[in-house]
Amino acid sequence: MKKRFTRTHCAVLCLTALMFIVVSTLSFAQSTKVQVYRELKHDSSPVLRDLIRMTPEQANPFSPRVLDILPTGHDAKTSYTQAPDAALQEQVLGPVAATLGLNFEGLGLGTPGFGICCAPPDTVGAVGATQYVQWVNLSFAVYDKNTGARVAGPTAGNALWAGFGGTCETNNSGDPIVQYDKIANRWILTQFQVNSQPFLQCVAVSKTSDATGAYNRYSFSFGNQFNDYPKMGVWPDAYYISFNNFLNGQSFTGPDACAMDRTAMLAGTAATIQCFQQASSFSTLLPSDMDGTIQPAAGEPGFFVDFGLNKLNLWKFHVDFATPANSTFTGPTALAVANFTPGCNRSCVSQPGTLNKLDMLGDRMMYRLAYRKFADHEALFASHTITTGYRWYELRDPNGAPTVFQQGTFAPDTSTRWMGSIAADKNGDIAVGYTLGSSTIFASVFFTGRVPSDPAGTLATEQVIVNGAGSQTSPTRWGDYSAMTIDPADDCTFWYTQEYSNTTGQFAWNTRIANFKFSGCGGGGGGPVVSLSPTLLNFKKVPIGQTSAPQTVTLSNTGTATLHISSITANLDYSISNNTCGATLTAGSNCAVSVTFTPTKKGSRKGLLTFTDDAPNSPQTVALSGVGQSITVSPASLNFGTVHVGTTTASKAVTVTNVSAATVTFTGFVFAGAAASDYLITGNTCGATIAGGANCTVSVAFKPTTTGNRNAKLNVKNNGGGSPSSASLTGVGN
Repeated sequence: MKKRFTRTHCAVLCLTALMFIVVSTLSFAQSTKVQVYRELKHDSSPVLRDLIRMTPEQANPFSPRVLDILPTGHDAKTSYTQAPDAALQEQVLGPVAATLGLNFEGLGLGTPGFGICCAPPDTVGAVGATQYVQWVNLSFAVYDKNTGARVAGPTAGNALWAGFGGTCETNNSGDPIVQYDKIANRWILTQFQVNSQPFLQCVAVSKTSDATGAYNRYSFSFGNQFNDYPKMGVWPDAYYISFNNFLNGQSFTGPDACAMDRTAMLAGTAATIQCFQQASSFSTLLPSDMDGTIQPAAGEPGFFVDFGLNKLNLWKFHVDFATPANSTFTGPTALAVANFTPGCNRSCVSQPGTLNKLDMLGDRMMYRLAYRKFADHEALFASHTITTGYRWYELRDPNGAPTVFQQGTFAPDTSTRWMGSIAADKNGDIAVGYTLGSSTIFASVFFTGRVPSDPAGTLATEQVIVNGAGSQTSPTRWGDYSAMTIDPADDCTFWYTQEYSNTTGQFAWNTRIANFKFSGCGGGGGGPVVSLSPTLLNFKKVPIGQTSAPQTVTLSNTGTATLHISSITANLDYSISNNTCGATLTAGSNCAVSVTFTPTKKGSRKGLLTFTDDAPNSPQTVALSGVGQSITVSPASLNFGTVHVGTTTASKAVTVTNVSAATVTFTGFVFAGAAASDYLITGNTCGATIAGGANCTVSVAFKPTTTGNRNAKLNVKNNGGGSPSSASLTGVGN
């Protein structure tokens, strides 16, 4: 919410007299040494309904007041020159391929039990296993995510700390964040306490997936630093969080990148926060927030991003809670992006019927920095407002060689789009939600998005979530942030919450909660369905280092929607020799993948052909099996023709070769088959063993004992894998 720590209670008539705090030119050097803050206190709470009963009535809970923002001075410290926007989207795509589901009112004007206390509402929310939690400034509510019915709240934010003691319990300051830890199935609800010193960050981690249950509660102090505008991301090793720090609530000292001990907080034990203070030349940092079911690699650092002059800055935070001296915050890596000038900051977005203009907060990245790991790559998604439209990015390989994979500026008309939020589903579909308004359009809630097959850097034609019907006549404060999150149940459904104006007036805002899903994501009831045939390929015996003939698997999409294929891979000694499958496969179609086997070792060699896609049972696999042989026999067959019974033919030789590098021991040279007694070995240069790469010969003659076809095999038994190696023998007796 980025407000002054004094949080002045001001009558409506004096709102215009509120003065913004001017950022001091005091500059703190970027810290390369970790700062460790221990909790002031932690405990375990009763369930939420008991906490609500324990919470005293708030003094003047609905007294309208402005929650002022502390500007970070980004524009003052960086000289931007207006230049053509090379990322400006000029191509017009069709309607966004997503269908709205639930679309209902969040907390705001007209909500029973809720009063407008402040501006802006700082609208945020997240979706969990069965619930959606929205926190609007000083109050939160819990909704059934299947019906949208409100099951708890509105509840004062500080009710979460009822009975906790201290100012987390007695003060309700807001600037909230709601997160759902998809790995542990827990809620994290946090707000700061800045009504009095010491300034605090109050954090509650649920004990179950039920947001109305009990919580592990914590309070942290950062000394004389006012921890403004907290933004949090969930990561396997920590809850990463950022702040804009102000010394004694006055002078901007720079953003702070911090990590909270997730493991301890899930367990309800003593916890610390580790922080790296950054210089005041940097602006608001956003921490990476994991979406999806594929976790980052073990030990992979959390990421932080802000923007600078025509660039994004990327940092890596490796945290070690056991040995803080081992924690590192490295960067920034500068990623060049298309030229831009940041959007305006204060009092600059026009509305119908009033001269009052709304704040944009163009000086910072917009929440969230969404992270997703796919089968073949990992990506970060970020967005912010610039003068030419709404700018968004997809960054890839952040932990390796980070690149700007795609970027775009969305501005299909002259309306202003701001205060957005971005995320991606498991299929790679990207969604962006935002406020849309102008001098002729009341502030409304819209969204757009793209599917992977759309041209890079483009978004589809937008869709309305709710149209505004009024203007905010004062104050200018608007939004501060919104939230686009992904449903962990299907990893496809987007949930978005945002402010809008439904009635003209002062402090007359509403909020909206809506979900939607791209048609190609998921499966059940109209999605893609994968069928593989066969589900096992057996390559049998193949000499080491030699490549088998290909075998083919057919992939069929028997569903009713397009299948989006992320990757097709074969592992170990198996390779894909041909692939007719592209990135997508329409319903009712099929494609083929051919695989070869090149054994690298003797004996049984098993592998998998893996298809990763957006069907419900992804990934699908085909079992691959084969045997690596050290010993080869050449030729593979001997034909002795027609011979009189009792007559012995001239000998024919087969060459026995050890294709491996290791010595192989022979355990027998024998004939097998119905006519095994009609063949005899007339010569053998092979000893008891054969060195790697060596060869020897075995001579064979045919002496039929009766008329007709007389077939057999010469088996060379050995310990080189896949024994025996064989040559077929044919002849006819007359």
